[in-house]
Amino acid sequence: MNDGPGTGESRRKDARRNKETLLDAAAKVFVAKGVDAPVRDIAAEAGVGVGTIYRHFPTRADLIIAVYRHQVEACAEAGPALLASSPGPHAALARWIDRFVDFLVTKHGLAGVLQSDNTGFETLHTYFLDRLMPVCAELLDAATAAGEIRPGIQPYELMRGVGNLCVGAETDARYDPRRLVELLIAGLRRVD
Repeated sequence: MNDGPGTGESRRKDARRNKETLLDAAAKVFVAKGVDAPVRDIAAEAGVGVGTIYRHFPTRADLIIAVYRHQVEACAEAGPALLASSPGPHAALARWIDRFVDFLVTKHGLAGVLQSDNTGFETLHTYFLDRLMPVCAELLDAATAAGEIRPGIQPYELMRGVGNLCVGAETDARYDPRRLVELLIAGLRRVD
């Protein structure tokens, strides 16, 4: 049976879209319930059966690593898009940092999953820095050039500071890192 031209490409796009839906659902569940959340919760969020998740990601570590990489890519791709669509570079930076916080909250627990594979964790950390530091630098440079933030803020320092503010959020319901991150981003404003 001939499926006609382009059908294989269409299937690949559908498969890619379905996998992204699974990864988005897993990230949402991980943010809400942590990386140990039941797979059935992820399946319910994605609107698929549990078997579908295991077909794509045979182990929890496979799923967590895939979510990590997917979120790094989404965060990296969001930077230029936010810069183009926001009212100003500082607003774009604030929106990007908000996405970055989502990513950081999701990745908590990754170290525990990869504890036995230190090399794998280091590889993911390098990937994270290689993909996100240039995006953060672009946003900082644009905001500095527009005179919206003070000069001299380094991407690594900002990302590390935001990361440090997110530590502990998963273990203390009274702690809201977003509130403190908002204060940090507001504090970058240039004061003349």
